[in-house]
Amino acid sequence: MSKDDAHDDDVDTERSSRKPNPIDAHVGTRVRLRRMLLGMSQEKLGEHLGLTFQQVQKYEKGVNRIGASRLFDLARVLGVPVQFFYDEAPAEIVDEALVSGFAERPTETYVIEFLSTREGLELNKAFVRIADPRVRRSVVELVRTLGGDEPLD
Repeated sequence: MSKDDAHDDDVDTERSSRKPNPIDAHVGTRVRLRRMLLGMSQEKLGEHLGLTFQQVQKYEKGVNRIGASRLFDLARVLGVPVQFFYDEAPAEIVDEALVSGFAERPTETYVIEFLSTREGLELNKAFVRIADPRVRRSVVELVRTLGGDEPLD
């Protein structure tokens, strides 16, 4: 084994033991968000793409990178533009990628992170079904109080 081959093995081992690339993890989170908003299982998404649910799971966790053609297929199946998967990317990721400085900074991502959880999705779906605006306002005030925030005047 040459010195270069040994170095390549070290780099591969280091890469595989590290956390997922932040942009891969973000794209995976967006795939999961959209899939959940559609009420689609990982298995069903996999069927549409010719994948196993385990492969979909790895994409969603950012463990496996999603290639350009696969991302295009995901966008088609999930009914969103490809850009959807990059929307709301954390500022630290975008800042590293910006060269010219002309791109807009994304808004805070806590909303997307919350909606990516099962509880967030369920709460959101249930909340929008409340027809009475006074009841919705009361729910907001209750959650704000439970969360320790001061009510808005």
